[in-house]
Amino acid sequence: MKSKKSIYLLSAFSLLTIATIFLCYTDKSQDNDKQYNEAFTAHNQAYAIAIPDKMDFAGEEVALDLFYVREGLDKELLVNAYWHSNTIQLLKRAARYFPQIEPILKKNNVPDDFKYLALIESGLTNVVSPSNASGFWQFLDKTARQYGLEVTEQVDERYHIAKSTEAACKYLKAAHAQYNNWTLAAASYNAGQGRISREWERQKTRDYYDLYLNAETTRYIYRILAIKLLCENPARYGFYLRNKDLYPPIATYSITIDTSIADLVNFAAQNKVNYRILKEFNPWLRTDQLKVMPGKSYRIDLPEENSIYYSRLLKQVKDPDVIKGMETGETGEAAKTGTIK
Repeated sequence: MKSKKSIYLLSAFSLLTIATIFLCYTDKSQDNDKQYNEAFTAHNQAYAIAIPDKMDFAGEEVALDLFYVREGLDKELLVNAYWHSNTIQLLKRAARYFPQIEPILKKNNVPDDFKYLALIESGLTNVVSPSNASGFWQFLDKTARQYGLEVTEQVDERYHIAKSTEAACKYLKAAHAQYNNWTLAAASYNAGQGRISREWERQKTRDYYDLYLNAETTRYIYRILAIKLLCENPARYGFYLRNKDLYPPIATYSITIDTSIADLVNFAAQNKVNYRILKEFNPWLRTDQLKVMPGKSYRIDLPEENSIYYSRLLKQVKDPDVIKGMETGETGEAAKTGTIK
């Protein structure tokens, strides 16, 4: 009898223990869910982005009083402000390549804001589009030749930063001469001058913001405007980059070539660099040879001694503390401008 009683007591105790464990587990699970949701709410915060009351592109006022202009800019600003990995890369590359692009724009009397056109066209990388547009400025081969660039099997100057920027200036100045408007000139860079001119005549308006255009060209200007805002004041949109985070410009020197080079690998070695470095600084060289016709010459750029080593580049760069700007609103110069000081 005692044995049965013991068994009953043991069974009851076991059931009570299991029930207690179950209840504790359930309560703990519920507590965890509650804590998890509270933590999610506390740390996963997203904000609408304030659109400026006024802004301009190339000195021309943006019609932010029109609802579709404001909402178009809002969309592109949201995309780029919350696409952190991409926008940080754009800010880093801009620090290296804008110093090469800006003086060429200035020399040609093209507004400085057009550097942002190159940034949204290619991300300042030598990409090739599905339509085979290439380089920082995304020229088609026919258009590139029209504006003075050499495009052959061995040489493709769409990949030459300085020369392609010069060609872009020629295009933009021609478009501005036709429209007397830089915003329309920028739109034509995407749609083509012919299409803009046809719509301009058909819709009886010469104001870009009054034109009804295809979705890609409509979005194009808003993309430029959004990137301009982010580059001009990264910290305002939550991007805090130290100067040492940016990609510094690399000092180079040039060698003038007026005779053919049968083997660019050997040429690189003779100039104390490897073939990879030669191609990095001269992406317009498309094969491992360079045929030079009589009377013609090319300039090959090579890095100055030791200038390619990142640790040594950093010695040239100041490193202000920009993280404090997250709370105080004060930022280092790099966060404000995206440039190397």
